[in-house]
Amino acid sequence: MLKNAVVLRDSKGKMIGGVETLTDLTDLVDKERTIAELKQMLSSDEGFHGIVGKSKAMQEVYELISNAAQSDAPIIIYGESGSGKELVADAIHKLGRRRRGPFVKVSCAALSESLLESELFGHVKGAFTGASRDRKGRFEAANKGDIFLDEIGDIPLSTQVKLLRVLQEKEIERVGDHKPIKIDVRIIAATHRNLTKMIRHGSFREDLYYRLNVIPIHFPPLRKRSEDIPLLVDHFIRRLRVRTEKPIDGVSESAPEAMLRYQ
Repeated sequence: MLKNAVVLRDSKGKMIGGVETLTDLTDLVDKERTIAELKQMLSSDEGFHGIVGKSKAMQEVYELISNAAQSDAPIIIYGESGSGKELVADAIHKLGRRRRGPFVKVSCAALSESLLESELFGHVKGAFTGASRDRKGRFEAANKGDIFLDEIGDIPLSTQVKLLRVLQEKEIERVGDHKPIKIDVRIIAATHRNLTKMIRHGSFREDLYYRLNVIPIHFPPLRKRSEDIPLLVDHFIRRLRVRTEKPIDGVSESAPEAMLRYQ
């Protein structure tokens, strides 16, 4: 339903009544759903919710993504840098029960220790030099939705302790404050690092690892699904053709062969 309402006032500004209209959008929603399904069918060669690939390895990943998306349990995506872990996180959010809620992304590797805590948990005015006002963190912004912590293996041990509390207690504390704030967020993490090796070296907490590693998804590198290379080539050519408005037809025959040979 779409509701519109307006207050009616007389010449003196006194409220004398109101008008409200309700419009049934059922048919429109059904048509949009049908169009979305047709688009999905027509673009089946594009893969799965923005992830391109038809190989057996990718089909297994798609099935795991679909199943994992229906859970509220933490998910961790393993994969080499540039393999497409963020695309997996996007697909999980789109397919999950929290898809109507926010989807907040944080690159843990790009932030210093002090800045990372402020970004994740927020801060209060005066918590540190330059904190001129209270600031909501990414966890608060992601309430009722999903938060994607990219490169979770790069966060320092001090922040790992606070993240563990979030997973255990479902609450955060802003930097410079001691008042707990309850949150309802599903965590999707990703890393290119070997976390079990980091645990042995003392650079990653074992208890945090088991809290995050509830549903692991291993995203294969392109060299292990080389049959998807022609699909990717066609995908990027179509994108370039639309973006540049140039008559790009394809690549030379030798180019895909060279890509398939590349290790």
